[in-house]
Amino acid sequence: MQFETSAQDEFYIVGISVRTTNANGQAQVDIGALWSRFFSQNVISQIPDKVNNDLYCVYTEYESDYTGPYTTVLGCKVPSLTNIPDGLTGITIPAANYQIYTSQGKLPDCVGQTWHYIWQNAQTRKYTADFDVYGPDAQNPEAATVKTYLSVTA
Repeated sequence: MQFETSAQDEFYIVGISVRTTNANGQAQVDIGALWSRFFSQNVISQIPDKVNNDLYCVYTEYESDYTGPYTTVLGCKVPSLTNIPDGLTGITIPAANYQIYTSQGKLPDCVGQTWHYIWQNAQTRKYTADFDVYGPDAQNPEAATVKTYLSVTA
């Protein structure tokens, strides 16, 4: 699987979160429930000052590596963390170098396949903050394009 490399500046996300682990398929259950909650509670409408309507699924606060617990935040990019409504979470994504993978196909399968590839092959992960970006090209769940950003050492 091919990837691009890019340096990204620090930015901010506001949304909802869950603490999970990949053990025994727990992340699939927890993150699926997080997506359901995001849409059923119309969380996107509660996020003030969105930069755009792209959805970010961020994986951060890793206890160790992809086999240990971590936090997933589902939300939108905002210009600052000065206005976080009650019930929502705000996080800072640190400036870093990223490997950028492109998933194409049916959601969520195509993104899951990308992550399985990363778990087996990525050797230089930092485990600070990784994220998937669901932009305009991800609107059709049968033929979506999603970018996955993997924080790596320089």
